[in-house]
Amino acid sequence: MTDTHTTSRIFKTAWFAKAAQKARIRDEELCAALRQVMQGQADDLGGGVFKKRLNDNRHRSIIIAKGGQYWIYTYLFAKKDRSNIDTNELAEFKKLAALYGRQTDETINTQIKNDDLVEICHAQKT
Repeated sequence: MTDTHTTSRIFKTAWFAKAAQKARIRDEELCAALRQVMQGQADDLGGGVFKKRLNDNRHRSIIIAKGGQYWIYTYLFAKKDRSNIDTNELAEFKKLAALYGRQTDETINTQIKNDDLVEICHAQKT
C-alpha cells in the first residue's frame, strides 16, 4: 500500500497511452513533467484540471488531479493542430475531475486491472 501522504500516483488513460506512443512521448518524460506540475509549472485551468506542455513544446496534455493524490494524463493534442481546448471541453474535463475526485482506491485499482488506466510512476510530493 502506498503512503499517500508522501507520494502521488501518476496515471495515463488508455486513450492517452495510445496518443503518447504515437507522439513518441515516453513515460519518463510524463513523470518529469508531472513533477513540474506539482511545483506549479503548468497552467491551472481550475476544477482539478491542468494543462502542461510536453515533447519540447510540440504537444499539450490535459491532466486531471485528485487532491494531489492521483494525477491522470487524460488528453493530448499537438500544438500545430490546435492552440487550446475550448470552453465546452474544459467544462467536460472539470466534470471528469469531479468524477475522479469521488473515486475510491478500489475503483482506481479496478480501472488499472481493466486497462482503463495505466500507472506510470509515483512522484514525491514537494
